[in-house]
Amino acid sequence: MHVLIQQLVNGLSLGGIYALIALGYTMVYGIIELINFAHGDVYTFGTFTSLAVLTGLGVSGEVHGPLLVGIVLLTIAAAMLTCGALGVLIELLAYRRLRNAPRLAPLITAIGVSFILENVMQLWHGPSPIPFPQFVPNPSTTFGLVTISAKQVLVIVLALAMMVALQLFIYNTKIGKAMRATAQDRDAAQLMGINVNTTILVTFLVGSALAGVAGFVSGVYYGTTWFFNGFEAGLKAFTAAVLGGIGNILGAMLGGFLIGLIEAMATQYVPQGAQWSNVVVFSVLVLVLIFRPSGLLGESLPEKV
Repeated sequence: MHVLIQQLVNGLSLGGIYALIALGYTMVYGIIELINFAHGDVYTFGTFTSLAVLTGLGVSGEVHGPLLVGIVLLTIAAAMLTCGALGVLIELLAYRRLRNAPRLAPLITAIGVSFILENVMQLWHGPSPIPFPQFVPNPSTTFGLVTISAKQVLVIVLALAMMVALQLFIYNTKIGKAMRATAQDRDAAQLMGINVNTTILVTFLVGSALAGVAGFVSGVYYGTTWFFNGFEAGLKAFTAAVLGGIGNILGAMLGGFLIGLIEAMATQYVPQGAQWSNVVVFSVLVLVLIFRPSGLLGESLPEKV
């Protein structure tokens, strides 16, 4: 039983990272029905940005006290701003002119943008994995035979905090109301005076900023990064968004945590689980698409025209 509970904790911490990435997927799809495959690479760019900030500050070992809080907040802010700006740039240069094009065109463009970002990051830090400074103390607490580390708590708390902040933003601000209106009917929203271009731009800004947070958390949690990290993480986050109900913020969070739990359980209980965990995760995606295409919390809606 203690092994099961330990894997539940591991799965929730892993799922927190997937959930943060999935929020960006689900926001963009909810507004313009685009699967932004470059989003996983924006997440990796957030890790690289965090690494650059920490290197610039001369951080190489554990930091304690108020200085730790300041470094964490500064690094998260830098990752959010940089990734948010990158998301805006991608929307302006790659997606805006293709907004009314056949759906295959922006999809192929998204894959192309993904390749561009991966190669830029490879030129930046090389083709090999690089270490991420382990500056956050990682004490652990043991409850019986179950161990919970500070990094696991950090991932889960940050993911939940970002979800709550995003919900408040979407439902309690003017731009959030505009985003919901644009998601329901873009043409009607424009007729009511909503600047659709600005709304979509803010959607990319917010979604990419959340990917930046995920990038920072990933670096702290794993202690390493690689230019190709975003490929697999992006696919799993997309799976999480589909599982929860793409276009639904709560669904993206639920899907992220569920995918983390499924991966952790598969690693533990499936023979040679480390090699088969991806098979299990993507088999879940296939089953969801077959039996409940709208996802766990999604609604079956008529196709937008």
